[in-house]
Amino acid sequence: MQGKMLVAALVASLPLVASAQSSVTLYGVVDAGIAHEDTGAPAGSRSVLNSGNQSTSRFGFKGQEDIGNGLKAVFNLEAGYNVDTGLGDSALFGRRAVVGLEGSFGSVVLGREYSPVADVAAASDINGQGFYGSNLSSFAAGRLTRRLSNSVSYRSASAMGGFKLGAAYGFGEQASNLPSKDVMGVSIAYAVEGLYIGAAYHSVENVLTGKDKEYVFGASYKISDFEIKGNYMVADPTGTNNKYEQANLGASYTFGANKVFTNFQQNKLESGAKGNLVSLAYSYTLSKRTNVYAAYATMRNNASGLFPIYSAGANITPPAGAAGADPTGFTVGVRHSF
Repeated sequence: MQGKMLVAALVASLPLVASAQSSVTLYGVVDAGIAHEDTGAPAGSRSVLNSGNQSTSRFGFKGQEDIGNGLKAVFNLEAGYNVDTGLGDSALFGRRAVVGLEGSFGSVVLGREYSPVADVAAASDINGQGFYGSNLSSFAAGRLTRRLSNSVSYRSASAMGGFKLGAAYGFGEQASNLPSKDVMGVSIAYAVEGLYIGAAYHSVENVLTGKDKEYVFGASYKISDFEIKGNYMVADPTGTNNKYEQANLGASYTFGANKVFTNFQQNKLESGAKGNLVSLAYSYTLSKRTNVYAAYATMRNNASGLFPIYSAGANITPPAGAAGADPTGFTVGVRHSF
């Protein structure tokens, strides 16, 4: 009788064991701010309520299951939405949608994933790809590739004294008589004791007769409460006189619950257009999950420049007929993560 009771107890415990070996987490960010935006063009000034002037508002599910032999099955589904209107992004899980395996070798995931160039750009942006003046503007207008749909992505575990490798292939899924739209990317990064150095490269088949090139070099260094970050980012499409370059150099300083950020950014087109940006941001931490912030940025375009200002959830872009316009933006907001 005691043996039967023991067997019954073990069987009843099996679902609990399975649960202990797997997990699913709901997480997200809610960010909203009041902003004044000016494109620099006539009648281009307005006051707005924006979603995501520090971080894109989002929610997601991530999970893992221990499947033995040092392997884990992993997944992540992440959706963006707008706090100001309640509307979601056009693609439900357009921010990230992956499933794969993780182990001592690193991770391999399939789906919609951040590109190797995006990894280095994010790690070397002092604004955290959030506040006005972030390097997100380099991914606008079909320049650099931030996310790869229909992709297979590999990231190594941290090894070799701080080195980490990445590789990805995104299938364009085009007919054989058309440019494939395939994207191949690789990255290498070194991180140890507050120092980060990274580089990434993409090859994109957008035309039948050649490949577009994208690359980025980034670095950061943190000592105590002071941090400096910078990068150089290039989109070089096939053809002549259409190369795009962006460079960023920024710093931040934390004192108590306060943190200040500043960044200088330069944008250039091979055709001669140029724009220089300066940004300043401030964050005050109210709790582990909540902060308030203020941010300002101004872009100075030359006579042929039309370069915009980007935050995580908004952009201030001069209209096509307003070459030389100088956009500016100011915002105050609140951000909560869960």
